[in-house]
Amino acid sequence: MTKAAKAGRAGKVATLTRGQAARLVRGRAGGGSGGARQAARMPFVLLVVALLAGGLISLLLLNSALNQGSFQLSRLKKETTALTDEQQALQRDVDAYSAPDALQRRARELGLVPGGSPVFLGPEGKTAGNPAVAEAPPAPSPTPTPTPTPPAVPAPAATQNPDGPAGPAPSGTPQPTPTPGR
Repeated sequence: MTKAAKAGRAGKVATLTRGQAARLVRGRAGGGSGGARQAARMPFVLLVVALLAGGLISLLLLNSALNQGSFQLSRLKKETTALTDEQQALQRDVDAYSAPDALQRRARELGLVPGGSPVFLGPEGKTAGNPAVAEAPPAPSPTPTPTPTPPAVPAPAATQNPDGPAGPAPSGTPQPTPTPGR
């Protein structure tokens, strides 16, 4: 190194402020304080990364739990709908079987007959009414089919009044009266 370069360097050192000189001396004496500062920041950076990773994992677990609950809710709604439909069908069957005409028909099929006048037992053991054996009602007779009546013979055109409403036909069946304006 030349004497001029050394002098220039010495001049630079002399022109440094007191704070700058102190930092320069601490930097040379510590032998790499930048590495020490970086080493001091490392636990903080690791803590922040660990917190972020933990937060993301907890969000993922929460999301999957909510999705599972959603699927279960959907399945339970479908099952509820199916069970409601089945319950309504069973209720319709019960209503059909408990209708009076259905009960009467089923009782006849089993050979039951309607009871007579009721008999009551009093608190002392006395009976009120006349007990009698129930008897089967007579079987209903088949209803005679009505004989078909021959169709009515249309009235001759000469007996109808073309200007006015039609009167009764000679066969005695009433004829509809035409409505004016139609």
